[in-house]
Amino acid sequence: METLYYKVFSILITRFYCEVIQMILLEFSMSPMDKGESVSDQVSRSLKIIDESGVPYKLNPMGTVLEGEFDEVMGVVKQCYETMRSDSKRITCGIKIDYREGKSGRLESKMASIENKLGKEVKK
Repeated sequence: METLYYKVFSILITRFYCEVIQMILLEFSMSPMDKGESVSDQVSRSLKIIDESGVPYKLNPMGTVLEGEFDEVMGVVKQCYETMRSDSKRITCGIKIDYREGKSGRLESKMASIENKLGKEVKK
């Protein structure tokens, strides 16, 4: 009986947590358009902001994926924008958001699921 109460309590708490705190994956790419072909200096400044935020992230060749509460990750993107705006007259930014109700830890679990189905690690 105690186990049943624990399971019900866990389900209710998990459901409440996921409804109140909406965890998302957010991929974004932000670049100044007035700094020439190489933007690694500006990307490095943004990555420093992301790293210091404590938000889980993964850098890839085309952007950065953040995982967290909506307002939290949007706040990090805003900080990157404000920093880049301080010395750029034109900026381009693309943002993609993936929300899945009741799920967190997807930054790692999505890749693990694919690797499990493939039966091997994917190239990183």
